[in-house]
Amino acid sequence: METHERPSAVSRRRMLSVALGGAAAVALPAPAWAATGQRPGAARPPALTGRDLDVAKRVSAERALAHLKVLSIGIGPRIGGTRSELLAAKYIGGVLDVLGYDVELQPFPVADKFLAQLGSPRGLPTDLNWQCGASPHAALDTKVRGDVVDAGLGGEADYPAEVKGKIVLIDYVAATRETVVATAVARKAAAVIFLPADLVEPRRASAFSPQLPGLATTPAPIPVVGVAQAQKHRLRTLLASRRLTLTLSTTAHRNLTSHNVLASAPLRRGAPADGPVVMVSAHYDTVIGAPGANDDGSGTVLCLELARALRKLPTNAQLKFSLWGSEEQGLIGSRYYVAQLPQAERDRILAVYQNDMVATSWDPATRYWLLSFDGLANRATDGVAAAAERLGYTPRISPVTLRGSSDHQSFQEVGIASANFSWRGEESPALLEPPYHSPEDTIAKNISLERLQVSLELIGSAAYATATA
Repeated sequence: METHERPSAVSRRRMLSVALGGAAAVALPAPAWAATGQRPGAARPPALTGRDLDVAKRVSAERALAHLKVLSIGIGPRIGGTRSELLAAKYIGGVLDVLGYDVELQPFPVADKFLAQLGSPRGLPTDLNWQCGASPHAALDTKVRGDVVDAGLGGEADYPAEVKGKIVLIDYVAATRETVVATAVARKAAAVIFLPADLVEPRRASAFSPQLPGLATTPAPIPVVGVAQAQKHRLRTLLASRRLTLTLSTTAHRNLTSHNVLASAPLRRGAPADGPVVMVSAHYDTVIGAPGANDDGSGTVLCLELARALRKLPTNAQLKFSLWGSEEQGLIGSRYYVAQLPQAERDRILAVYQNDMVATSWDPATRYWLLSFDGLANRATDGVAAAAERLGYTPRISPVTLRGSSDHQSFQEVGIASANFSWRGEESPALLEPPYHSPEDTIAKNISLERLQVSLELIGSAAYATATA
């Protein structure tokens, strides 16, 4: 794929049609307030500028939801560098292309991925995603089928009498992982499913690709996979109620290329090519097994909806919408973008509004956080704080708080004003919803259209004000 390949609008329309056809059951209560009315949770009625009204009258969380259905239902987990992430990149790029933006898919290399998929002849519950991680030190590119047995900690005394040809559930303990796999192989099990230890609520363990370094030179001859906490409990519940037969397939994804989706508004007549830039951004990839409705499908569709709403409004700065690949592997996409950006281009950027988890329906996530990598205010945090004041939301906005671990960090590391914006628990930005990084990060379980609408208004008003200053 060439650096400047343009995404296909045809594929965008096809994916939208397929996803919406398969997602009719997902219905969320729509936000209902007038552009000049008091918002739910606001301390007072808004005092909006004309520019704020231009944004408030145009943005729609319901419209953004259509894109979110494509990403989290139609595509599902979007693992950096794999086909699923590329499908999402082409869809996002197609949307932006149709809106009239100049779109580029920027490629960069990423590490190999080892994934697995669970299924059942009788079907597995559809409220969870059943992707999980595969061990790179066990059988790959293979598929097995067998009845499930629970071997607890995987010691000799934990096994039922008959194991041959069966898929074994084993509680994951790092110190014994290779020993218990060897035992499963000796007993002629068909596969091992490692179950993670439960985390302290509201945290829940994610799916993982088990590392078996002692088997690196001679991989286990059977598949070994790692599921998420939610999948673990569901499997054990199913097994307790009936005979459970699973299919388990593993796939090695090698020599991978991930992509950033970069969209620039065409320069207006007479505007200088080296003029100021305002960027709105999010990452569109996910962790293993997570449909990524809130993390970060919500930030992605916020970008798409703001790109639509702002595209014909007059600005003094050029608007750019950037969707980062492979954030979940360590901010790889945004760091690659910044590293490739000449200093003159860096100097053009007035502010980067990075949106990461902007729509959770988790009740305790009542605070909208302004997160800065250095803990200091900058033009991005100032813009959102001012928009919150105009919208009557100041009591729900955090002070500027030191935190990295999202793509705003890549920009602040080189001196570009940026911040991360998201809904989280009141006490700390570390207080995230239970579906975070989980197979439960679905629209039905983890999306509030009301919070998404507020996020659209806050970021839209802030970005538009910055771009017209």
